[in-house]
Amino acid sequence: MSWGTELWDQFDNLEKHTQWGIDILEKYIKFVKERTEIELSYAKQLRNLSKKYQPKKNSKEEEEYKYTSCKAFISTLNEMNDYAGQHEVISENMASQIIVDLARYVQELKQERKSNFHDGRKAQQHIETCWKQLESSKRRFERDCKEADRAQQYFEKMDADINVTKADVEKARQQAQIRHQMAEDSKADYSSILQKFNHEQHEYYHTHIPNIFQKIQEMEERRIVRIGDSMKTYAEVDRQVIPIIGKCLDGIVKAAESIDQKNDSQLVIEAYKSGFEPPGDIEFEDYTQPMKRTVSDNSLSNSRGEGKPDLKFGGKSKGKLWPFIKKNKLSLKLGATPEDFSNLPPEQRRKKLQQKVDELNKEIQKEMDQRDAITKMKDVYLKNPQMGDPASLDHKLAEVSQNIEKLRLETQKFEAWLAEVEGRLPARSEQTRRQSGLYDSQNPPTVNSCAQDRESPDGSYTEEQSQESEVKVLATDFDDEFDDEEPLPAIGTCKALYTFEGQNEGTISVVEGETLYVIEEDKGDGWTRIRRNEDEEGYVPTSYVEVYLDKNAKDS
Repeated sequence: MSWGTELWDQFDNLEKHTQWGIDILEKYIKFVKERTEIELSYAKQLRNLSKKYQPKKNSKEEEEYKYTSCKAFISTLNEMNDYAGQHEVISENMASQIIVDLARYVQELKQERKSNFHDGRKAQQHIETCWKQLESSKRRFERDCKEADRAQQYFEKMDADINVTKADVEKARQQAQIRHQMAEDSKADYSSILQKFNHEQHEYYHTHIPNIFQKIQEMEERRIVRIGDSMKTYAEVDRQVIPIIGKCLDGIVKAAESIDQKNDSQLVIEAYKSGFEPPGDIEFEDYTQPMKRTVSDNSLSNSRGEGKPDLKFGGKSKGKLWPFIKKNKLSLKLGATPEDFSNLPPEQRRKKLQQKVDELNKEIQKEMDQRDAITKMKDVYLKNPQMGDPASLDHKLAEVSQNIEKLRLETQKFEAWLAEVEGRLPARSEQTRRQSGLYDSQNPPTVNSCAQDRESPDGSYTEEQSQESEVKVLATDFDDEFDDEEPLPAIGTCKALYTFEGQNEGTISVVEGETLYVIEEDKGDGWTRIRRNEDEEGYVPTSYVEVYLDKNAKDS
């Protein structure tokens, strides 16, 4: 089976077919190129998807990923990132092993095809030239034969005519001989050219064209084999990454199997445990007996000591309202958390304080490492003065030592608060259950004990005292402007379950067990507005007090 013998007369069709073969190869290259682009796009989308759902660093969301289910989700995102990397590998390998290789081969194929068909056209032109020479020789031989016949006929006519002179007859005879000689020469030339043409034609159809077509056939078969090999490579590139993709999927399964629901439940307890004890039973209040809306025997007057006038619910206070109380509440909501985290429940406060102590210890260790490094450098300078001046490090060393001292003082402060909370938690757990009855029978701590609670760990008073003094002074300054403003009526009472040090503007400090008036309920923001006496009122966390609202106030 050879194109040279079977398709000897199909030069044009073979030219079209080989061009079609190259077009098919280029189409396959384009297909693989688009596949690589899809793989890259898919990998990019997978990476973006993984990045989109990764927790942001130093955010609340990152803290939530301590649960095993969230850790498994993070592992899934990481595995998907690796999974995307394998699709990038597919794209790279297809580009290098198929696209680049085939593109180079197509250029070589086009050049080879052009050379083969150039040789074919050259052979075609040669045989056509020989054919034209044969046709020209044949026509010349035919013409000379006709001219010789006419010259012979003319000579015979002249020879038979008795009126013609011998000279004319001789001339006619010579002309006929010349024409016969020319015919013989043309015959010999035509015979020679015919033999040459037959030889060239035999070579063309049995040697040149078969050889050229054989080369074209081999070129086309190599193209077919090459595209088949590329298709195998195409599949092999995919097959090579299957084990790694399988490992990624196994990693996802392993992460899913590592989820521990019990551990997550324990983490929820650690995250949200307040340290409070559940409330006890509420005593039945008998309203069948006539009652006056006055404070009971266990009222604020007893809890605050003697010499204080009794206050009635709904009564008008002679004192002045703090003129910026609304602004103070807003600033409390938007302001920073108290330094000692006193706005948090005990257990959460303990965790925050412990976290702060750990952070400070890390900073201290970092500063100490820096101090050790500077000290070593100074020793090197002392031993080798040419390397540097030891005195130049004294300022830096003093600065680091000062930073360490500041951090230690800060750590001691937070450790004192932590010790206070840890020492108070057990006692609180025994006292937080509500006793039968509306109010606590024990006398609450005095104002002095409240002041003691506000003392800093080193025994000195904190800024809260000066802030309260400033509030009182400012309130006096605004007396004239707010003389006609009536204070809010009391709508109930409350008992402080825990000590709260109101350090922010608009808050009020309370001592555990203290009884106070409620003048505004919690509006959903976690704060209740209370009043101690005519001049002291502010906000406390709702979770720190037990509220008893007056029945009439509820109905209204």
